[in-house]
Amino acid sequence: MGSKTVKARTLKGFRDYLPAADIPRQGMLRRITKVFEGFGFGPLTTPAIEYSEVLLGKYGDEGDKLLYRFDDNGGRDVALRYDLTVPLARVVAQHRPTAPFRRYQIAPVWRAERPQRGRFREFMQCDVDIVGEASMRADAECMMVGLAVLQALEVPGYVMRVNNRKILDGMMERVGATGDDKFAVLRGVDKLPKIGKDGVVAELLTETSLDEAAIGRLFEVLERPVGNIDELEQLTEMFGDTGKAGVAELSELLRIVEAAGYSGQVEVDLSIARGLDYYTGTIYETFVLEREGYGSVMSGGRYDDLLGMFLKESVPAVGISLGVDRLLSVLEDLGLVKPQESVADVYIALVDDEGFGEMAAMARQLREAGLNVEQSLKVRKLGKQFKAAHNRGIRYVLLAGSDERAAQTVSLKDMDTGDQVSIAAGEAAAWLTERTRP
Repeated sequence: MGSKTVKARTLKGFRDYLPAADIPRQGMLRRITKVFEGFGFGPLTTPAIEYSEVLLGKYGDEGDKLLYRFDDNGGRDVALRYDLTVPLARVVAQHRPTAPFRRYQIAPVWRAERPQRGRFREFMQCDVDIVGEASMRADAECMMVGLAVLQALEVPGYVMRVNNRKILDGMMERVGATGDDKFAVLRGVDKLPKIGKDGVVAELLTETSLDEAAIGRLFEVLERPVGNIDELEQLTEMFGDTGKAGVAELSELLRIVEAAGYSGQVEVDLSIARGLDYYTGTIYETFVLEREGYGSVMSGGRYDDLLGMFLKESVPAVGISLGVDRLLSVLEDLGLVKPQESVADVYIALVDDEGFGEMAAMARQLREAGLNVEQSLKVRKLGKQFKAAHNRGIRYVLLAGSDERAAQTVSLKDMDTGDQVSIAAGEAAAWLTERTRP
């Protein structure tokens, strides 16, 4: 009995990255890694699967519902990681690295949410975190490394919007929101840029016990201008101790960012609430201005209490996370990322079967010089080989027939200009390097 034919398909919310799409994506990841390491962060790798108890209760009720949770073959209750932050907290609690612990991690995470434009159920996160440093200097460092990544990726027109959860808690105290009302108000505030004031007011009147007067007191804060540090500090007159502490922290943070030369890319936004329950201080979200509908491409904040869930003590921690797949979708939509079929700098055409070994030796020399080389495995008409290289985005083609090999020369063709030159074989690496590694 023959085997059943299986339909080739991917799960909804997941995607394959074929070379044309994955080459620019991997290029982005290499540049991101270079920036992370340029700030002195070291790599960390954690398992894709954790015990469910490690992850549950760290993301709020909504986050818990999005976990890919199941019993494994050993009957253990496990889940795919939802983010890279909670696994980091587990690592710190388990291994107790020397503080401050500075790490980056680039790895896929999984969330069983509704797929939409720029949002997938499996996606790559790129995180940097500092554990064991309570000062706003650590918060500023994470913000600056994130902004440096966007600069390195040549992302146009972006802004990092920053707030502090203590300011939000001060708002809750101001309006008397506690318990479930508090979280409902925070969710509503977070939606303010999307549904506007009228939408938030209607939601709060329906889903909380707050009356119109209390909601009015909330918007007295939200609608205050905070375009500079002086305006921000004037908020203290509206808050008790918690809100005042948040204003002080945020003001200190902005002064550091301003001194470092990043203030033009950062603005205060009191509606930023962040959906995850574990943030305790600074919070931020980053948007590409021409495509804000995609949502935040980079976010994070301070989460000093998260490690307490593992250690029974508060440990200061702050981090930032870049959603590479969402950012890549934004850049593709803007026409700033083009498909790339090949990573090769040069294509070595095969003129005759006898020459393959010698041309493989030539390919080895070029690779040792740092060039990416694709060698043809089949003899075809040169016109077809030229066309194949050009269609895959390889600019230079190298070839040598038997006479050229005997004379130790090669021909090099520029597929963009059509120019072709003949040079000594020993000069090919330098000739190509000059043109592909300026």
